Parts: sequence; structure tokens; C-alpha cells
Amino acid sequence: MFTKTNKNEYVKPEVVLPKVPVAPSLLSSDLTIIGDLNSNGEVQIDGTFTGDIKVDTLILGATANVVGEVFANSVRIHGKITGQINAKSVSLAKTAYVKGDILHEKLAIEQGAHLEGHCKRTEPTDDKPEVENPITLLVKGSSKENADPPPPKPEPYIVA
Repeated sequence: MFTKTNKNEYVKPEVVLPKVPVAPSLLSSDLTIIGDLNSNGEVQIDGTFTGDIKVDTLILGATANVVGEVFANSVRIHGKITGQINAKSVSLAKTAYVKGDILHEKLAIEQGAHLEGHCKRTEPTDDKPEVENPITLLVKGSSKENADPPPPKPEPYIVA
């Protein structure tokens, strides 16, 4: 189960389990919850929820009433939310009522949706490291560490 390393430390072997798709979690319209919600999957809320939500995908149904911050990859809102939304993709349906700021990479708002707050686009997050300046500029102001050294000057020929 555990292996021993050269430094006499026990290390748990890494086991990669395949990601099995699971059914979305549903919080029905007659349910009231106070607390925080964390999930790696999809969650649909149709009831009343007070607290912070950290999920992969969040769907707020038309009867949803949420008070708190949301952190997700994707958010689709049909109901009411009061609080900041921080997600890669945010979509407001025509029945949505949002009172709070939205930090997003992508934002879609249907005609009729109510939004009271600020929207701010964030830069896409990639797992790839960014290259600061892949092109070496040959104009004034280029960094010397990225620039190629100048070619050697030719020696003058002396004719005797």
C-alpha cells in the first residue's frame, strides 16, 4: 500500500482513477440550505441557498434564490442571486435577477435579464506557461538579453 523512499519517508503511491461522469446534484424548490457548497461536478439549485458556492457547473433554476459568492467554470442563471459571481462562462437567461458583480471570461445576457452590478472580463487562464516576448525586436527598446549579438565587423583589407 505504501512505499518507502530513500529518506525513510512513507509516500502514498499515485493512483489515477478514470473520471466517471456523474449525475448532477439537484436542490429542489422546497429546500432551504444555509452553509457552503463544494462540488467537482454539476449542481442545479431550485430552492433557497445562503452561503458560498464552489462548483464546476452551476445552474440556478427559475425558482432559485441564492445569497453568497459563486466560484465556478460555468454558470447559467434563470433565478435570483445576490452576490459576486466569478466564473469562466456566465449566462443570464431572460428570467435572471442578479444583484452583484460578475467576473468572467465569457458573458451572455438575454434580453429581459436584470443585472445590478459591474461586469469585468478576466483574462483566460491556460495551464501553458506564457512566453514573455517570443519575438526579438530589432528596434530601440528591445531587451539586450533577448536580442542576438551584433555580427562582427569585417577587418579592413590592407593592400601593400
